[in-house]
Amino acid sequence: MDLRPRQIWQRSSTRARRRSGAAIGIYTSAALGIAGSLIVFRVLKPHDAGRYSIVIGAVSFFSLLVDLTSDEALVKYGFRYAAQEDWGRFHQVVRLTFSFEFAASLVASALIAAVAPFMGSIFNGGDGLLVPMLIATLLPPLQAIESMGAAALTLRSRYDIRSAFLTFSMALRLVGLAIGTHYGVTQAILGILVAQLLTTGAIAASGIRALRQFPAASRAPLGDDRTPVLRFVFQSSLDTGLTSLRTWVAPLTLGMVRDATTVGYFRAAQAPENGFAVFSAPARMILLTDQTRDWELGRFHAVIADLRRYILAATLLMAVILPPVEVLMPWLVRTILGPSYIPATDAARLILGSAAIQLIFGWTKSFPVTIGRPGLRVFAHAVETAVLLPLIVIFGDLWGATGAGAAVLISACAYGLVWVAIMVRLRRTDLRPALARSAPA
Repeated sequence: MDLRPRQIWQRSSTRARRRSGAAIGIYTSAALGIAGSLIVFRVLKPHDAGRYSIVIGAVSFFSLLVDLTSDEALVKYGFRYAAQEDWGRFHQVVRLTFSFEFAASLVASALIAAVAPFMGSIFNGGDGLLVPMLIATLLPPLQAIESMGAAALTLRSRYDIRSAFLTFSMALRLVGLAIGTHYGVTQAILGILVAQLLTTGAIAASGIRALRQFPAASRAPLGDDRTPVLRFVFQSSLDTGLTSLRTWVAPLTLGMVRDATTVGYFRAAQAPENGFAVFSAPARMILLTDQTRDWELGRFHAVIADLRRYILAATLLMAVILPPVEVLMPWLVRTILGPSYIPATDAARLILGSAAIQLIFGWTKSFPVTIGRPGLRVFAHAVETAVLLPLIVIFGDLWGATGAGAAVLISACAYGLVWVAIMVRLRRTDLRPALARSAPA
């Protein structure tokens, strides 16, 4: 009896269940995250919500700025060594990337602690943020451990479990914010810290169990792969630093040229961007896992086919969603965030356009990792940041949150155009030879 059709069906069924589980987990976590954000905006009001955003923005900025993004290198080379059954180098790259990630998180904590005493002189409305900043210094090491635990689950293709942990994390965060915000910014940050501590402990234990399911072997030197692994980590880290600039430079810059209330308006206006990022998260997680595995197994046509399906589906979806949401934006802001956030309406409309572009090009977060070219993301984000930084300063100073929203939209357009040019070039060079060696899936 030929078991191959049955085995293929079982693999397809397992993959479908895991993808469905990933989507359910991520969307549930997104709903919980949105609820937490609404609590922050409604309870703290624009001024204190802006102060809270300055703390979270500063912590995220320094964390991402020095983050070595070792988890992406672990996913890329972990799948490669697993495909080659080179378990000695597999376990070596696990230990090496974890060491990098944790060391970088300690540097981030030191930077946050160093900046904490000067928050009042750097940001308008930053007085009294010393204590919440010092509390937040504990977040980067905990987040680094969580990131590597999640990467271990990705290597087992268990993105369904990873997304379940996202739900768990957001549920704890929601509870922490629901309690903390009623007492102030400091207590809100403390609530986040307690939630992060519990989340990290749970996902770290699960990640260790996932790694133990791989065959045991003595660590082996990476040999000729050492330099490519280090280059991969460096390029991914540089891209993460640029991403942190894009994500947090706007609210932090507004806090310098305007005030905390303007920051509160802008963070509220970023809700569409955050929502669309969450909406595409399951697809991006699945693309990173499945495409990287398929690429290392030589299934290049399958990777390109998945890419085309994502771009087509995302473009059609945005064509349907964008017009009515733009029209309804004033009502949405008033209903969801409250009347005090009405000045954020125009900024939200502009950022919605940026969010649509980012969703359509969401595959650019995983595809460079899949093909082992993270430097492509570095270049694209460098162009985006070069456009964003001066516009934030000029437009933000002139028109506040609305000006910052315009700067975000223009930089997103620049990012999309750069990736169109990159893919045209890749199609002529790197991708054509790879596709020629692979039979269509």
